[in-house]
Amino acid sequence: MESILQVFATRGDLAHLALAAWALSASGVALAALGGLSRANERIDAFVRELARFNARHDDP
Repeated sequence: MESILQVFATRGDLAHLALAAWALSASGVALAALGGLSRANERIDAFVRELARFNARHDDP
């Protein structure tokens, strides 16, 4: 890892290194947000399913 940083530093490609680090971190944050949205969707789906079961049990025929 040290040699890769040294190559970037000597060639003056620090902007590319910073851009790659930003892209990796942004991708990680996006994946974490997507996972959170997926879990929230599952919880809402379970709630709606239970609400439908409750309504089906307590409906007047």
